[in-house]
Amino acid sequence: MHRDGPEVFPERYTASVEVGERALRVGLGGPVGSGKTATVAALCRALRATVSIGVVTNDIYTREDADFLLREAVLPAERIVAVETGACPHTAIRDDISANLEAVEELEEAVGPLDLVLVESGGDNLTATFSRGLVDAQVFVIDVAGGDDIPRKGGPGVTTADLLVVNKIDLAPYVGADLERMAVDAAAQRGALPVLFTAVKQPGGIDPVAAWVGDRLAAWRAVRT
Repeated sequence: MHRDGPEVFPERYTASVEVGERALRVGLGGPVGSGKTATVAALCRALRATVSIGVVTNDIYTREDADFLLREAVLPAERIVAVETGACPHTAIRDDISANLEAVEELEEAVGPLDLVLVESGGDNLTATFSRGLVDAQVFVIDVAGGDDIPRKGGPGVTTADLLVVNKIDLAPYVGADLERMAVDAAAQRGALPVLFTAVKQPGGIDPVAAWVGDRLAAWRAVRT
């Protein structure tokens, strides 16, 4: 790892929120254009037949991500809620989570009981992380078109998320991305934490991510019973 000095990152994210009679909350963060909304949409399609799902999206001044999900009809409209943060996305998912927490709780009250709530951050940089008071697990999405040096650069999103998704691997030959180098760098930054290389818009591309979410959900249910 190439670092000029000691860095202090948030502790690695594990499901530590007190388990109650509520849904598992999974946060999805990552840079603009990495494919967060596409990942949320694909997860909804893959899991909705067997899992009761709700979604909370974050945008600074618009409802663009929520509107995309509504147009794609990935879930009934009442299961998709938009939060307009009005400020840096970090604030609403990490520093002052009140608007998101209220949205999640109101969603569960309105259409629950739910098994799973996906909370999508607005597009941000490699330092974006979720408060453990808001989500139980974090997925961080990057893409090969953003540069194959992203895993090497690290940052809390890359190094501490429960799952790192390297998206759009189908574009690697066209953007000159070295997937093997990315895998080595990601392992160096993350240790034993999992990394999935995929293209969520391609047939079957969401399957490994959905399987990971399914495993987390099974563990959550086991604790609740």
